[in-house]
Formats: sequence, C-alpha cells, structure tokens
Amino acid sequence: MSRLTDLIAQAKAKDPQMGADLDREFKVLSSRLPFGLNFERHRPEAVELPQRPIRKGDKVRVLPPRGSTGKGDSRLWQIMAIHRGAGGKVAELALLGGEATKTQTAQTQTVALVDLVVVAEFRDTIYPGLVSTGKVQRGGDKPFHTVINGENYHVLKALTYTHRGKVDAIYIDPPYNTGAKDWKYNNDYVEGDDLYRHSKWLAMMERRLLVAKELLNPANSVLIVTIDEKEYLRLGLLLEQVFPEARIQMVSSVINPASSSRAMAFSRSDEYIFFVFMGISGPVPVHLSADWYPKTGRDSRGKARWQELYRRGADGIRTKSPGCFYPVFIKEDGTEFVDVGGALPEYQHPSDVNIPEGLVASWPIRSDGTEGRWSMTPDKLRTAIAKGYVRIGNVGANGYGLTYLAIGEQKKVEDGSYPIVGYRADGSVITGEQELVELVPSTQWRIPSHDASAYGSQLLRAILPNRRFPFPKSLYAVEDALRFFVANRPDAIVLDFFTGSGTTAHAVMRLNRQDGGRRQCISVTNNEVAASEHEALRRKMLRPGDAEWEQHGICDYITKPRVKAAMTGRTPDGDPIKGDYKFTDEFPMAEGFEENAEFFTLTYETPVSVNHNRAFARIAPLLWLRAGSRGRRIDHLPEAGWEVVEAYGLLVNVDNSTPFIETIGQTQGLGVAFIVTDDDRRFQSIARQLPAGVEPVRLYESYLTNFSFANGEDWGDTEIQG
Repeated sequence: MSRLTDLIAQAKAKDPQMGADLDREFKVLSSRLPFGLNFERHRPEAVELPQRPIRKGDKVRVLPPRGSTGKGDSRLWQIMAIHRGAGGKVAELALLGGEATKTQTAQTQTVALVDLVVVAEFRDTIYPGLVSTGKVQRGGDKPFHTVINGENYHVLKALTYTHRGKVDAIYIDPPYNTGAKDWKYNNDYVEGDDLYRHSKWLAMMERRLLVAKELLNPANSVLIVTIDEKEYLRLGLLLEQVFPEARIQMVSSVINPASSSRAMAFSRSDEYIFFVFMGISGPVPVHLSADWYPKTGRDSRGKARWQELYRRGADGIRTKSPGCFYPVFIKEDGTEFVDVGGALPEYQHPSDVNIPEGLVASWPIRSDGTEGRWSMTPDKLRTAIAKGYVRIGNVGANGYGLTYLAIGEQKKVEDGSYPIVGYRADGSVITGEQELVELVPSTQWRIPSHDASAYGSQLLRAILPNRRFPFPKSLYAVEDALRFFVANRPDAIVLDFFTGSGTTAHAVMRLNRQDGGRRQCISVTNNEVAASEHEALRRKMLRPGDAEWEQHGICDYITKPRVKAAMTGRTPDGDPIKGDYKFTDEFPMAEGFEENAEFFTLTYETPVSVNHNRAFARIAPLLWLRAGSRGRRIDHLPEAGWEVVEAYGLLVNVDNSTPFIETIGQTQGLGVAFIVTDDDRRFQSIARQLPAGVEPVRLYESYLTNFSFANGEDWGDTEIQG
C-alpha cells in the first residue's frame, strides 16, 4: 500500500489531474467491502447542454455533421478563445484528459461555435438558475407545483439550496435497465450486451440517491422506488447501504393482470416497490377504494359475509360433534323456517326421521355422501334464525342449502356497522354495506386500479391524444402509494426526479382534491427525445437545441402538456378531456383541478454574474422555491432597495433595512428574509431584528457556498460502507 501511495504522489507531481484520478480509484478499491454491494463507479457522468450559451473556458464536444447519425467525437475539449471567423464565430479548442488517438493526433483545433455543445461533468461545480417557461393558475393562493426541465442530478443539486431536509416524500420510477434503449450513461444508450451495464446503472442511481438523502426530512419522510426483476436485488442492497439508518420494505404489485411474456421464463405481471422509511415514517391507515378490501375471509369489508352453515374440513364430520347433526325443517317452497330438530343419536340415520307433509328436511350431508355436521347446536341455530341471521338457499339432494352470519358478522349488524335495510321472505336480514374502514394493506397488492395499461397508457391517451409515452404508471397506483404517507400531511412536499409523463404530479393533485390539501409536487425531467426518434431527427439535419428537435423532447412533448391538461381539463388541442376519473374520487376529467403550476428550465450561471446581480432574474425562482413556491415572486431587483411579498422578503440595500423589517413584521405567513450583503456584521444585526419564525438568509454567500461545497465531490470519497 505504501508503495502505491508513493507512486500516486509521483503521478500527482507530474500530472495533477491523473494523480487525483488514480488516488480516487485507489480509495475506492481499498475501501471495498468483503461482503455487500461492490460496483464500478466509472468516470463521472457527463451531460450535454445544447441550449447553454458557450463561453471561454467551457468544456465542449464537437458535434457530428448535420444529417449524420453517428456519435461524433466523444472527447472533451476546452475553449481557449472565441473570435469571429469568415462564416461566423469560431472557437480555439485544446484537448482535455489524455492523449490523442492514432487517427486524431491534433491537440488543438478551430471549430465553428455552432458545431459545439457544452458538456458538464458531474464532478464539476455548477451554479444553477431557473427560467420560467409558462404557468397555469387555477388554485388561488395554493402553492405551485413545479416542473423543471434539466438533468436530474443537477436539479437535485439545485434543490439542496431550496429544499434541504424539507421533502416529505420522494416517488421515483427510474430506468429499469432492461437492456433496451431506455436510458443513457455518459450520453450513450446502454445496450443489453454492455458488460458494465449493471454497475453503470448502480453508479447512476447512487449519485442521485446520495443527493436525495440530503433533501428528505430525516425525522419523518419516505422514499418510494419502483423496479422490476432486472435490478431489484441490486437496488435493495444499494438502498440499504445509502440509507443504513432507515427501515426498508418491499411490496409486490400487479401492474399487468394479462402479464407479459419473458423468453424461457414465466410471464411477468408484477413489479416491486421499495419503501424507505426515514425517522418515524411509516404507512398510516387510510380509506381506500373498494377494490383494496378483501372480498372473503375474516378481513372482509364492505358487505356482510354469509357463509355455509355446514362445517367444512377434517373436523366437519358427524363423529367429531354428534350434537350438531340434526334436521332443519323448511317449507317445500323454501320460503320459511318451520322447525329445528333435535340432534340424532349416533345409532340413528336420517332415514329414521319422520318428515311432516309439506316440509323438506335439510341435513349436513357432504358432497361425497358422508355425514357432516352443522356449525352450531340446535338451540343456537333457533336463536340465530329468530334474529334473522340464517338464510335459505337453493334446494338440493339433501334439502335446502343454508347460510348464516358468523358471530363477528352478527356483532357488526348489532352495532350498526351493517345497517338492516329489510328482511327476506325467510326472515333473514338484508343489510346495507359497511362503511369501508381505514386500512394498512399487506405487501401483496393485486389491485385492479393499478393496471398500467388501462389507467396508465389508456388514460394518458385520453389526456394527450395521438401522443405516446412508453410504460406510464397507473395514476391510481402512484396516488395510492403516496396516500399512506401524506394522507395526514395536507402540506406535504413530494418530489419525483425521474418524472417522465408527470403521473406523480397528477396523483398529488387528485389527493389534494379529495381532502382540500395544499400539497405540492416538484417534478424533474429532461427533454431527451425517444431513442426511436433520435436518428430520424438527425436525418432531418436537426440537432439537440434546435426548436424542432426540442419540441419532441419528453418535457415539452409529454410532461408539461400532461400537467397542464390535467389541471385545465382540456387536451393540448383545447378539447375537453373525455372520460371520468374512477375509484377513490370519481368525477369528469374535463373538470380539471383547482391547482397552480409553473414550468422551468435549468440554467447554468457563473459565480461572477451571481455575485454582481447580473443573474438575479434566474436566481429569483430559487428564492421563491425556498420560500415555499407560493404567492408572487420578486423577479427583478427592487428599485426601492427592498421588497416584501406573501412568502418572503428581499433586501438589496441594507441601508433601507428599517422599512424592510417593519413590513416583514406586518406580513402574516412570511417565512424567509433574503439579505444581500458582504458585511457579516450588518447581516447579523438585521437578522436579530426579524420576527421569530422568519429565516434570515444571506445572499449571495449562502448560494455560492452551498454549490461550491455541494458539487465538487471526489467520487472516491463517497464509497458507501455497509
């Protein structure tokens, strides 16, 4: 080990970057566990930012020629200078990281700016901002749901400034790593024959889960992750290692009752849901739709359960309880009980009993002809008949079949849980349905409303006609999974950073409608086009960043239109959405929801522009998010040097602190005061004068510090110990 340490030190002296990379890998290998989940972290992920303006010093890739479907040059270059050329702006590039290949020996080159795309590696420090791309307001003073278009890792980092420790529930449906082109790593689709497919997936998930952990409320929150059989074993171990202090449970949920075939395997109808309980979090009993409640057995809910009077099983024979073998006399037409005979002595046969004219004797004879027994003695049966707890069924070879209400069901009739609404001709009670009780279900979910085809794909087609999204979740499945954790938290903050079609936001809106809640959902997705469209768009001479390309991206084509349509009740073409919501809350989809939502795109700022207020318009949404995403937003620097809105205040000129503090004291419900100053003493002085319950935040020191510490990770130091 000491020899390796010496060699790494020598490498650092000659090439600091290579030395740092070797040191990181050495730490990973030396900290590996003899047992537990070990995997390759690979090189840090990288994301292309086609809409980000190109600046001197940026990392970039050279794009393939327009019309090409090839991958192009995957190497990273740094922009050393930008100047005007004959055909427009050009950049002087220097190769980053490693030697040139045999076929590409140049270490520098000049390339047109339009043929470059900015690249951010995940170990790079970023300073995020947000640009609004539209909003829908139908919810009065309710908080806004937000949809953010950006690389989800970078958006999670941005949320460490606005929501650290504040998120109550995270629901994610990450790529299942099926081997199809369903997710990218380092900007390339991961194929099924990639030897590192599983470790790339784990590295991708670990990086995001580590940041998500910072966002969850450690005292009481839940992480919900769906997965199928491809990665559930690895995901379970990863969750245990990232969240060693949490309790973890896995549920099996049927999402495709028809099942889908698997080559040389059983067909598949279910998937798995991991629940990671933080602090005191756990599922609470809630009222659910009727299809959750068992229809038979001791846990029956809804309607009173009538069961056969004759005893089944090995103990249901005459010799086990001779006192329960007797005739029940019923009118021939099956309308009335006449009498209950006494128990027959063991030596007597049913044929020895005289049956009065006009009556039929019912006996507990089993289907194979052997003598069985009733479930109660003659005296108890007479009492049950008198109370209406025994019912005459169809006639057969051994008389009329009889059913009865067991003791537990009788008590529910007597205490009013099953109201008596009438009586049948035979005197038995007719009961109304029991009000469904609050329930925490088992770990096996076979719920019709969770069918992803009927209530995922088909429902999405009703909302967005002629638009397709692969494998959307059932709206009601997501709604139910969240309900167990936010039913008693009407102001919960829910995050989904693998948003896709926007089901989670839709589910939160339904939950709010059911109880008048003010929950808000933060949805994060990128604007990547589907793999099937990628090559077709390139053949049309298009590239990421072009307006025609971007309009086909997930966020702009599916997520934002779905959230907007769900709220307004109208399709993107302006037509009322056809059909009704079902189950827990049934109403026409065309009614929409009384909610607010705003859509944003992530931006990448520079520390200099932030410090000098040149990026304020893009930092402003982050301040608003931190203050609760409600009310008006301060989008521009106030001319008076300060401004106070419903949720927060902003002080730019500390010399005007007196009216600022007075106004904050008069504003009910205000939670945050942002104070722009480089003078810590002035900041502390103003902070002490703020009302109790108002959080003082120093700008831009808090913003810059958060991201300078939060984003420059050395991935070798994030190895999780189990």
